Amino acid sequence: MTKIEDLNNDHTNQWCPGCGNFPILLALKQAIAQLNLNPKDVVMVSGIGCSGKTPHYINTYGIESIHGRPVAAATGVHLTNPNLTVIAVGGDGDGYGIGLNHFIQAVRRNINITYVVFNNMIYALTKGQTSPTSLKGTKTKSTPHGAVEYPVNPLALALAADGTFVSRGFSGKLDHLTNLIKMGIQHNGFSLIDVFQPCISWNHTQTYDFYMNKTYDLQSEGYQPNNKDEAFKKAREWGPRIPIGIFYKEERKSYVDELPWAKPPVALDNIDNIDIEPLLEKYY
Repeated sequence: MTKIEDLNNDHTNQWCPGCGNFPILLALKQAIAQLNLNPKDVVMVSGIGCSGKTPHYINTYGIESIHGRPVAAATGVHLTNPNLTVIAVGGDGDGYGIGLNHFIQAVRRNINITYVVFNNMIYALTKGQTSPTSLKGTKTKSTPHGAVEYPVNPLALALAADGTFVSRGFSGKLDHLTNLIKMGIQHNGFSLIDVFQPCISWNHTQTYDFYMNKTYDLQSEGYQPNNKDEAFKKAREWGPRIPIGIFYKEERKSYVDELPWAKPPVALDNIDNIDIEPLLEKYY
């Protein structure tokens, strides 16, 4: 039986005290433990940014990839060994900026990975510039007169790319977020879990209180995530009430399920009779 303690390690955490990343990390650990996943069968893949350190702070296999590439790296891990549980993590700048194309392509292909996005609507590691999800008018070091661009809507993008599990959580609602991550891991296909993650250092508008006062759970109000038109409407809802929960879910074959051949994972190929000495000698 996997316990939270099995997922702890001795790496010193570098996040700011009070950062919204801490409850996301705990939700990831709780989801893995509650699903009784063996840590050796879980791979955490990150990009660059504050969220990029997540694989360092959880006792599973991990990869810290380059900026904007966690979904691409996670896809490679999954295709090499589909038996693994692959979780990609990254920030809004990482995933919805330089990594946006990887995100859209993985969604449309229905790659069986879970993507948890730490969305704080700011570039935090580089000390407070606007990110792709910053609201129009946001004043930062890079936009002292206010951002002139409209923000990326990741949920609407995922829906337009025919995503099969599109959801949003809030790091201040731990149990709800844990359940979303569990359902995302169990889903056969690409699972987006966009997470409102307050940055206490650089974003003083979208705070814990902001989200506590505005967010509401779609499922607690009887919303059924099986109508894409309704999902688009909810994805665009922003104002006195902001929805979290599962916006859309569809059962469909994943990318690997659609491949025209069936074979064991490459990672499990028998290499007992393979001699790599000639190759090594070639490059000595």
